[in-house]
Amino acid sequence: MTARPMDIAPARPVRLPDSGLGSGWEGRAILGLTLLLLSLGLVTLYSASSVLAMRQGSPDTYYVLRQAAGAVGGLAAMIGCALTPYKRWERWSWPLLWVSVVTLVLIILPGTEAIAPEINGARRWLQIGITIQPSDFAKISVIVWTAAMAVKKAPHFDSLRNGLGPFFVVWSLVLIPIALEPDLSTAVLIGILGVMVVFAAGARIAHFVFLGLLVVPVFLNQLAVGFRQDRIDAYLNPALDPAGAGFQLRQSLVALGSGGLTGVGFGEGRQKFGFLPEAHNDFIFAMVGEEWGLLGVVLLLSIYMAIVLVGFRIASRAPDMFGELLAVGFTTLIALQAVLHMAVGLGLVPTTGLALPLLSYGRSNLVVTLVSLGILMSVARAAPGGRAARA
Repeated sequence: MTARPMDIAPARPVRLPDSGLGSGWEGRAILGLTLLLLSLGLVTLYSASSVLAMRQGSPDTYYVLRQAAGAVGGLAAMIGCALTPYKRWERWSWPLLWVSVVTLVLIILPGTEAIAPEINGARRWLQIGITIQPSDFAKISVIVWTAAMAVKKAPHFDSLRNGLGPFFVVWSLVLIPIALEPDLSTAVLIGILGVMVVFAAGARIAHFVFLGLLVVPVFLNQLAVGFRQDRIDAYLNPALDPAGAGFQLRQSLVALGSGGLTGVGFGEGRQKFGFLPEAHNDFIFAMVGEEWGLLGVVLLLSIYMAIVLVGFRIASRAPDMFGELLAVGFTTLIALQAVLHMAVGLGLVPTTGLALPLLSYGRSNLVVTLVSLGILMSVARAAPGGRAARA
């Protein structure tokens, strides 16, 4: 007997069960992936920093214990943000932005060297009992402010003057002080984050192109400044100055190449013995490749990809436009930093000082990353089927 179509097709739309893809699992997934990546980061950081710490006369656990302390505070902040309704960030958007602007201007002003000393040729840190990097916290303020304003400005995006133009003016209040520290790579990163949020809100591509053409001459002029030009030259031809500007890239490639398929083993890496500068920070990806090999790199990539995929799923299920734009912004923050850091280690882009999220040493960046993930979890909780939506 031949089955009729009505005997096979369901009589009503198929709904996913309460447990599974339809139940708001995304927040728990973000938490689990974060803890996994953070654990991997602390283990890798100990190996990458132990020799450096002992050379400085400190215990071999000096850097990893400081990072662990930052992780405890960051996890507490992450849980707090996850439990805080994300809509509150809309009310906090302007205060957050102005706090960022004031702290960024403060660290570059003449006469403030006592609280904003020059370290390695740059003034990027504010020492007020604790040491913080205001440009890291500016990432949060710019994403939150841009998302809040994009919701209000969405009907005006057809007009350059009333739509996208004001965003560029306000962004410049944050980006110019960061570029003057100098920290051009972070300024560019934050600018891209703002652009991605506004683009997701519906801004016109033609307006981006027009305003981008106005910025290009300034950007190219900054690239030609001293050490930046040296880094670009080293990127284009690593053999040009192998003991100078090209040294870090060369040693990073040596570390990655020596790892092979399975790596040389935990704690057995050689580049941390002074051969690779900033092995615990700007080039920690190279340490992963050396000690954990290709398999470790694939695992690391898989975790980041999972976080990004879940983050964009959270954006697609957000209850409103503000939640969607927050999720897009913070997911893009994690993705961009990870991609650019790894690209630097592989020699695909010129050397910059961007940290690898949850792995590189740096408590300001660690706390900002965990707060970003906490806000993502808050949006996930409010999505249809999420815990906050069912409460």
